[in-house]
Amino acid sequence: MLSSMIRGTALLVAVTICGTCQAQHVPGSGVRVSAQSDNFETGNWKFTYNHPKSSREQDEKLRSPVGVSANKKWREGPKRGTPDSIVRVETPPGGIPGSIYSLAIKSKHTGIPGRLSHTQQQDDLLLASRSIAVSRIPSCVVRVYLPPWDEWENRSGAHFGVRADLRTTIVDDEAEKTMRRGLFRRLQRSGDVMKTEAYWPGMFIQFHSKTDPKHSKDSAMLVIRGNRNGNVIPGPSIHQPGWWTLGMSFTSDGAVHYYASPGVDNLTKEDRITSQQPYGYKAETFTTMFFNVVNNDDGKTWTTEFIIDDPAVYYGNGRSQQARTSSSKSNR
Repeated sequence: MLSSMIRGTALLVAVTICGTCQAQHVPGSGVRVSAQSDNFETGNWKFTYNHPKSSREQDEKLRSPVGVSANKKWREGPKRGTPDSIVRVETPPGGIPGSIYSLAIKSKHTGIPGRLSHTQQQDDLLLASRSIAVSRIPSCVVRVYLPPWDEWENRSGAHFGVRADLRTTIVDDEAEKTMRRGLFRRLQRSGDVMKTEAYWPGMFIQFHSKTDPKHSKDSAMLVIRGNRNGNVIPGPSIHQPGWWTLGMSFTSDGAVHYYASPGVDNLTKEDRITSQQPYGYKAETFTTMFFNVVNNDDGKTWTTEFIIDDPAVYYGNGRSQQARTSSSKSNR
């Protein structure tokens, strides 16, 4: 669990920045959604790549069909493309009791296929999508293994992200400008023109390399994206690599609640870092969780390899199924 000092600071931040948010909801509480959960134990787990990968964010190229896993629970992110290596591996020591397999994720070519940017780029791996109103109080949880420091890409900055796909409704400024220009005179304006807006709050693992003059030794920290202005919020420091449990929950007031704890135990209310309405948005629907791997896209250097286990989505307005025994892992 987080130290009492970190917890106290985090809770103070939560109350100060989002004092109007609803009471917290611990990620992993409620009914586990099997279609949006994977423990990697069943069958011959495999991911099929369909290169060249998508890069819609960079050059508006959606190169379909996208990559997909054999169990249909995972797919390539169409905005930035899939990681180059998605492989089931034996669970590292200290993982969930009874866990035999986990999923290792890393990438080399994170930008536009066939073109090096030598800038920070990322690839996305998406868990199966299923839109649900936040009134159902959804949440998502994952265990993440951080490798020894000497196995990290040697640069300070963001290396890995755990994020959520949310939707809200905002004013469509461009449509309003068009209407004011008289291009849609047939429409009777009865208020603001609205549109659905996607946004992707989450938590990033940021590395502090000892080869960076700013840092005397290797370490990491969590950073939260983000506050009402979209800026990041510093989270707890990580002085020893190994397993962490990360989670987010989403309540009907549109807030996002961020949780983290060392180890693989279920999250508790003491593990909350902060509660926010990122970008000033109020979430209306939750679609899925997804993962980023990040590097400098030089065509030579792999991202740090992170290992995830038991990513799962829960709906919070059902009976509690948070605890998962070792037998539920080993018998699947």
